[in-house]
Amino acid sequence: MSLRELTTADARAVRRIYSGSSVHHLGRAEMVHLEAHHYVERAARWAREGPRARYILGIDKADDLVGVIKLDITGATDGRLGYILRDDVWGRGFATEAVVEVLALAFGSLRLTTIGAKHRSTNPASGRVLAKAGFTCVGAAGEFVHYTASPGR
Repeated sequence: MSLRELTTADARAVRRIYSGSSVHHLGRAEMVHLEAHHYVERAARWAREGPRARYILGIDKADDLVGVIKLDITGATDGRLGYILRDDVWGRGFATEAVVEVLALAFGSLRLTTIGAKHRSTNPASGRVLAKAGFTCVGAAGEFVHYTASPGR
């Protein structure tokens, strides 16, 4: 598994990621072709612009884009993380690996000190991913369960 910048050639794969069971817990409809095209264009543009406040990275396994992970820098030392995987690769550890790698980036070269994340209470598998990657559950509000991670935890 590796993380990489998205390119405009990834639009079809991103559309597949944002479809089927994968979007069930996001509270949104499946992504359509034009939306996927705009999504990868924005991701590529944000990767070129500085200072960078958003990382949208592809989760790649053997030249197959299987997911997307995002890190938004929300303050001088804070960020928020989110991810989505194609439903046919769930349960293989890709999400945990990707989260661990993004945390290394956040706490390393980006020098962030707190990363937040959340998942819908109907998606406990996402909570297990976050816990395995080093996040601590800090509570629930409404339909979401909230987590934080800090360096060394």
